[in-house]
Amino acid sequence: MSLFTGWRAALRIARRDAMRSKGRSALVVAMIAVPVLGVTALDVTYRSVTPTSAEELTADMGSADAVFSDQQLGPIEQMPDAQRYDRVDENAPLDETGPPTDISTTFPKGSRAISIQSVPASVTTGYGVANTDIYEFRTSDKLARGKIDLVRGDFPHGTGEMAATEPFLKSTGLHIGSVTTVRNSGKKYTITGVVEQPDTLSTEALYADPGAVIAPWQARSDHDKKVLPPNVGSKEWLVKGPEGVGITWPHIMAANESGILVKSRQVVLDPPPDSEVPLTRKSHENYPESSGELSAPLLTVVAMTVLEIVLLAGPAFAVGARRSRRQLGLLGTCGGDRRHVRAVVLSGGLVLGGIGAAAGVVVGLAVTAVFRPMIEEWAGRRFVSLALNPTELLAIAAIGLVTGLLAAFAPAIVASRQSVLESLTGRRGVRRSSRVLPVLGACVLAIGCAVAVYGGTRGDSTLVAGGSVTAELGLLACIPMIVGFLGRLGHSLPLSPRLALRDAARNRGRTAPAVAAVMAAVAGSVAIATYMASSTAEHAFNYTPYLNEGTVVLSSASAESATRLPQARAAVEQNMAVTGGRADFRRVWAGSDCGLYSDEENSCGSLELIRPTGKAHACPLTGKGAKALAARLTADEHKKLMRSPACLPELMSSGLFNTDVSSIVVADAAMLSTYVKLDDPAAAKALAAGTPVLLNEVFAKNGEVTIKAVHRYSKKDKQNWKLHPGKARTTTDRLKVYVAPAKYAATPGMNLILPQRTAERLGLHTEASGSVYAVAHTPTNAEAQRTDGVIQQAGGGLWVQSESGPGEGDDPMLLILTLFAGMVTLGAAAITTGLAKADAEADLNTLSAVGAPPSVRRKLSGFQCVVVALTGVVLGTLAGLVPAVALRMVDLREALETMRLEPTESAYTPIVLPWPTLALLVVGVPLLAGLLATALTRSRLALARRAG
Repeated sequence: MSLFTGWRAALRIARRDAMRSKGRSALVVAMIAVPVLGVTALDVTYRSVTPTSAEELTADMGSADAVFSDQQLGPIEQMPDAQRYDRVDENAPLDETGPPTDISTTFPKGSRAISIQSVPASVTTGYGVANTDIYEFRTSDKLARGKIDLVRGDFPHGTGEMAATEPFLKSTGLHIGSVTTVRNSGKKYTITGVVEQPDTLSTEALYADPGAVIAPWQARSDHDKKVLPPNVGSKEWLVKGPEGVGITWPHIMAANESGILVKSRQVVLDPPPDSEVPLTRKSHENYPESSGELSAPLLTVVAMTVLEIVLLAGPAFAVGARRSRRQLGLLGTCGGDRRHVRAVVLSGGLVLGGIGAAAGVVVGLAVTAVFRPMIEEWAGRRFVSLALNPTELLAIAAIGLVTGLLAAFAPAIVASRQSVLESLTGRRGVRRSSRVLPVLGACVLAIGCAVAVYGGTRGDSTLVAGGSVTAELGLLACIPMIVGFLGRLGHSLPLSPRLALRDAARNRGRTAPAVAAVMAAVAGSVAIATYMASSTAEHAFNYTPYLNEGTVVLSSASAESATRLPQARAAVEQNMAVTGGRADFRRVWAGSDCGLYSDEENSCGSLELIRPTGKAHACPLTGKGAKALAARLTADEHKKLMRSPACLPELMSSGLFNTDVSSIVVADAAMLSTYVKLDDPAAAKALAAGTPVLLNEVFAKNGEVTIKAVHRYSKKDKQNWKLHPGKARTTTDRLKVYVAPAKYAATPGMNLILPQRTAERLGLHTEASGSVYAVAHTPTNAEAQRTDGVIQQAGGGLWVQSESGPGEGDDPMLLILTLFAGMVTLGAAAITTGLAKADAEADLNTLSAVGAPPSVRRKLSGFQCVVVALTGVVLGTLAGLVPAVALRMVDLREALETMRLEPTESAYTPIVLPWPTLALLVVGVPLLAGLLATALTRSRLALARRAG
């Protein structure tokens, strides 16, 4: 009873003290509420964006009871969730010539169904022509709700209307009311509305009623033999079962006998026992569900949140205890002992922690609701509703409450150890910093780094994580010493920065935790940003470009379409950012054209660039001894070897300018300057004289190359068969060539440029195939659609290709991490500045009394902010590099093991620093913090009460 009474009094004192010091209390509440807010928003967002089984079923089948699809395999057996199915008799022959199954006969009696079928098509756009998927699906039917929803406008009705998704409209420049033509059928359609797939918001597609697209297309292909029939996808049916019955397991088993796969909402949510599932009885394969993949990241987030709350709120409680030391001293004079002093300070943590936790959860829910549309767009799917898990929300609030207590624990211990005399007189006493703690911290830091590096070399991620955390804790222990050292650097600085450094060093109990909080936030962000930047660089290195950067290639599909090259060239030159360079090329082949007669056995010739024999011309990473060599190579040595002319043919893709693997193309000197970027008059002169230009020196020996041509002709090639009937003729020619420097061996899609007259002399066939253009930038959607539109109007059969690179270099996650670290840094710096002002009011009064100008107060606040922010960011950057480097060492070990099994696989594992992120954190954030503190601090002091 006495214990309860004592704590009740302590809580009452703490509540009154919080109300009396509203500014400090609001600061503490905010520091507890903000991380709780973030974790609450993260929890609700994760739960909302992760669909439940019922939500996944709605996305698959709308408001129907099941999805029926014909697998055309004969009788099948399936699992209740329809994820697995097998033929009843694997050895039974498939009847591919018989009529398709009438799937409607497998629906339960009294059912209602609508069909879905897709077809890829070419449609006109606001810019030109684009390729997209068109779905024949009655989107206006109630069964479609949840699978397809209307955003604005109207659903299509009849055979002359369509609905489109928002991404399709944005990329094509169309809108509601626009008319688009399906070029394959020539039929026009009006876009009447915008629809979306709630589970895939990025889909670019068109929707029409059944019979609106495929039937007219099929009719035109039957009438006009030049029009290809539609390549339709398999048809699915959304089925609404009998009222009150639905689609049950017996219904599914009956449909399986006809080869129909059924996914039923009722069966998935309430599956039958295994004894009633034939496939389960026949197969004992176990597919364990993934579990716990997110547990480690979530625990890490929670642990960092707790650490930051403790580090940020702890100094606030310490300053609060010092501000209330007279009150605590009076408590001692009235008979209170150390337990009661601790209880009062801890009660402050309980009161403010409870308020902050509750406020954080409530505001977190509100923020998630307000920003829900933005989150849905970012996640790429709609929330069915905000998923609130009361247990998790209570746990998050409890974490905030407990961390409030933890933050008040150390100040409570310090306050309870003060004598009553010190408390009443306001003397703080003289306490020297521990000399053991920095030494211990340095040792722990060294051990942590060593463990992380050892874990990296061993490929053990657990050791890497443990060592990184240990190193960070060791650096935390060194922060008081580092802050004290900074105080000695200000002797040559102006007044305000000198005072800021000395104040930070003198009040390490307030400064060190704030620096540590900044360090903790920045370390995690820098670690992830460095790892992601390094992985991006690795991906960019391993990427094999399809085209040279800054070029586009116009290609024809056949001799007939090649006759339309002049119109296509004009379209490219008019609609794309062509910089003036153009090179025409011709494809070359021997015998009959493989592209035309490949359906006949031994019907086409071949053309091959023979690589000379010998060790100097072979790639060491292929053939005998490659694995043994790879086992001895480092990642850098492997990188250098794989980029050598001898090994580059193993990486390059063929087929861009020709179909043969040797990548021989017929062109003139314009190809050198436009595509190869080889500015050498000798090379141009060689081509003009009929001498080929070899880009990869590995195919040359003594300045000559060997071309092997097999002149085999098909009987279908009537023109050439009359001239060359009978057996194939093989020719081998040695040609003097101009050998380009080694760096041009990496030119994508091209090894040898052959002059036209040389090809004719060798008896090879050539045909105009396309052109290469130098462009200022990669074509946009609008430019590509305009160009394609002109080409299609001219008759089609040509296409434009461009190099898009390995992917986007800017990852939004890096920006999010940078913003997160910047917000924590600004918050911690602002807290420390506010605490410094509250804790050093007497010092500021003294400054004013001795004649310091009012601007000194503002400058002092600004530099105090800069000291905390800059110190924390620099230390956090150093701490974050430890796990990033160690994890890349883990990747390096795995890559080396893969390389030794597959010698041509790259083991290049760079460590790349994200310099834009680091610059923003190290320079931008501290500077912004200082400017904000300077701008928001009042120059003049408020009238203070007389002390004592």
